[in-house]
Amino acid sequence: MRLLVLGSAAGGGSPQWNCACEICRLHWAGDPRVTPRSQSSIAATADGVHWLLLNASPDLREQIVRCRSLSPVESAAQGEFRSSPIRAVLVTNGDVDHVAGLLTLREKQPFDLYATGAVLEVLHANPVFDVLDPSLVTPDAVTLDTPFEPVPGLEVELFSVPGKVPLYLERGTVDVGTEGEMTVGVRLTVGGRTAYYIPGCAAVTERLVERVGGADLLLFDGTVYEDDEMEKAGVGKKTGRRMGHLPIAGPEGSLKAFETCAFGAKAYIHINNTNPILVEGSSARRAVEAAGWQVAFDGMELAP
Repeated sequence: MRLLVLGSAAGGGSPQWNCACEICRLHWAGDPRVTPRSQSSIAATADGVHWLLLNASPDLREQIVRCRSLSPVESAAQGEFRSSPIRAVLVTNGDVDHVAGLLTLREKQPFDLYATGAVLEVLHANPVFDVLDPSLVTPDAVTLDTPFEPVPGLEVELFSVPGKVPLYLERGTVDVGTEGEMTVGVRLTVGGRTAYYIPGCAAVTERLVERVGGADLLLFDGTVYEDDEMEKAGVGKKTGRRMGHLPIAGPEGSLKAFETCAFGAKAYIHINNTNPILVEGSSARRAVEAAGWQVAFDGMELAP
C-alpha cells in the first residue's frame, strides 16, 4: 500500500487567504518554521497504477499537478491522451473542503464515486454536481461496515464516527456527535497491512479505540490543538467540538484518548490554520511529537 498526502490542512488551507492570525502572519512573513498546506485529501493504491482519491478538496487541481503519480503521462504513453490514474473517488462527508474538488473532475473522465447514501443524497440535491457526466461517473452508495474493493487490490471499509451535518446544512439546534452516515472513517487494507483515515471526528469512543488500535497507520483529525483556539486567535467564536472536531490537547483530547494504543505510525491531518502544531519547534508541536505523532504535510508519502 502507498498513501500520498495531497493536502493536510483543514478547510481554507494554511494560510487562509484572508487571515492574519498569529500562525498565518508567520506564513505571510516568510517564516521558515511554517509550511503552506492545501486542503485535506489523500490518495491510495495497491499496485501503483490504479489510484483511489479520498476526499476531493477545492485545491485538487494543484494537488494533482504537483503529484507525478497522479499525472496522465503514463496513459499518454499508451496513446490515451485523456485519462488518469485516478480510477475512483471516495468522500468521507459532505463538507465543502471534501467535495468541492469533484467539480475539477468534470473533464470527461470515467471514475466511480463512492460515499454513503446520505452523502450522495446531499450531492444529488445540488445541481452543480450534474457537471459530472452520468455516462462516465458512477455513484456507488456504500454500506457501512461492509468491505469493498474500489481499485484492484485495495480493500476499503467505511464506518461511522461521531460528527455532524455539513455547515451549509445546519438548521436550528445542531446535533454534534451523532454517529450515522454523514461522517465516516475509512479502513484501507492491502496484504494484511491496515491504515485508517479519519479526517473528521467529534469524539473518540471506546468502540473507535478498539477498532483502530494496533493498526499499521492512523491518520486522524488534527483540526484544532485546543478546543477554544479559534476564539483565542480572534478569528471565530466556534469551538472545535462545535465544528465537529475533537481537540488534540486536554483531558478528553485525542492525545489522551489514543495514548494506550499501539500504532505502526500515527499522524495528524486536516489541520486548521490556527493550530500551533503547524509551527516547527512550538510547544504544541513538541508535545505531539513526544507522544509519537507526526504532523502531516503536503507531499508526505506513507507505506504502512
